[in-house]
Amino acid sequence: MLSRLLNFFLFLFFLSTLPNNISVIAATSKIELIEQNWPFNGIFGRFDKASLQRGFKVYTEVCSACHGLRHLSYRDLAGIGYSSDEIKVIAGEYEIIDGPNDEGEMFTRDAKMSDKFVGPYENDKVARLANNGAYPPDLSLIVKARAGGADYIYSLLNGYKDFPENFEAGEGMYYNEYYPGNQIAMPPQIEDDIVEFDDGTTASHIQIARDITSFLAWAAEPELESRKSLGVKTLFFLVLITIMLLGVKRKVWKNLD
Repeated sequence: MLSRLLNFFLFLFFLSTLPNNISVIAATSKIELIEQNWPFNGIFGRFDKASLQRGFKVYTEVCSACHGLRHLSYRDLAGIGYSSDEIKVIAGEYEIIDGPNDEGEMFTRDAKMSDKFVGPYENDKVARLANNGAYPPDLSLIVKARAGGADYIYSLLNGYKDFPENFEAGEGMYYNEYYPGNQIAMPPQIEDDIVEFDDGTTASHIQIARDITSFLAWAAEPELESRKSLGVKTLFFLVLITIMLLGVKRKVWKNLD
C-alpha cells in the first residue's frame, strides 16, 4: 500500500517537473518551436525578478503602444520587486476617466495602485482603425492562450523572415515562420538596443525577446510561485501522513499477522 502511494506521489512530482511545452509544434506551420530553459518551469520553478523588471520595461516602452494588460493592476507589480512608492510613480504616469463626481460628471484623474493597467485605446473599434483592421490582442493571458506557451511567444518574436518566393502575401502583412498561416499583421517590434535596461544588461534582440516573454509568463500567472510552493508542501505532507498511517496500521494489526 505504501509503495503504491509513494509511486503515485512520485508520478505527480515527475509530471509537475516536465516543461509546459514538450514537443509542441507551432499551429499549422509544422515547425518546432525554439525551446528555452525557462527558470519558472518545473515544480521548483521561480521567476527571475531582474528579468521580469526588464521585460516590464520592454512592455512599457514597446508593447504598450498597441497591447494592453487589462487583467493586471498596478499593485501587482509588487510581485516583480517594485516598492509601493515605485508603483505609485508608475501608475501616476497614466490617466483614467472616473466618476461621476458630486455634480454627476465624469472626470480625469491620475491612475492609482489599485487601478487596472490603462490600455492604449478607448475601445476595440479605435484599436482596429489604428492597426489596419487587425485587433492587437490583450497580453494579460497571451502565454496561457497560445499552444506552446512561453516558447511560442519567444519563437514568434524571433520568427520574422523575408517572404519566400512565390508566396502570396497580403497587403500590409509580414512573414513569420511560427505564426499560423505565416502572415501576421504586427510588424517586427524588437531589435538590438531598442530599450536601455536600468541594470546595465545588454539589450540584444535575444535578451529583449527572452525578458518580455518572461514578463508575459508572469502576467498570465502571477501566483505561480505561491501555487508551486503550496503544491510542494502538500506533496510532502501527503507522503509524511501516509508513512504515519502505515505505522499506525502495522501497530494496530500486528497481532493479526
